[in-house]
Amino acid sequence: MFALERQKKISTILEQEGAVWVSKLAVTLGVTEETIRRDLEKLEEQELLVRTHGGAVPIDESTYELSLENRKRTNVDAKMKLAKTAIKYIVPGDIIFLDASTTTFYLARELKKMANVTIVTNSLRVVNELVNQENLKVIAVGGIASNNQSFVGSLAENTVSENYFAGKMFFSSKGVDPDAGILESNEKECGIKQKMIENSRAKYYLCDKSKIGRVGFVKLAPFDKIDYFITDTDLSDAWKEKFEEMKVEIIKAEE
Repeated sequence: MFALERQKKISTILEQEGAVWVSKLAVTLGVTEETIRRDLEKLEEQELLVRTHGGAVPIDESTYELSLENRKRTNVDAKMKLAKTAIKYIVPGDIIFLDASTTTFYLARELKKMANVTIVTNSLRVVNELVNQENLKVIAVGGIASNNQSFVGSLAENTVSENYFAGKMFFSSKGVDPDAGILESNEKECGIKQKMIENSRAKYYLCDKSKIGRVGFVKLAPFDKIDYFITDTDLSDAWKEKFEEMKVEIIKAEE
């Protein structure tokens, strides 16, 4: 059995049984335990499972943060559509916060078409994308550089809290739940987003359809902390009622 075929079989067993064990897989697939360990390591690198002592378990999307590279490749068309809609709410003279989500990176690309906009961000990718745009002013908040290519930690949070106020904030997160609100799976990213929310006048949450109903273990904000919900999908009546109750305006991204 070739390695790819064996790894596919391991993924199938994991999906069916909810966990796998090195010793049992070695017997089932007729290979050494060392071979199985290498297979599990490869599957973990692809973010298809999480290794444990003696085996592996499925990734729990509520607590596991996909790598930046994988998130960059996820729902690209939807994120671009959200960005093209969000840019319509930015005008010359605006001062805006952008978080370090992959969705707002696509918004940064749209900002290249504009002039006289000040961007305050903790995203290294946004900074690198816009740093040579002479008609835009880009402010990086500084702090600890994370593997999300962002600045996080107390220095970054204090820089926002004590030095900057924005008329508009554009951000995304892990997901949204009708009862829990806006959720994250990264405490450090959550902390600086909360500071941006506190120091901005109008808050725009960018939400592709994959985030609807998806949970994270960190509560970023209740819905009444945002003003606009930009999405690429048609929301159910229950969601519409929730946002009407919270006085949040729904903006449907255009094709």
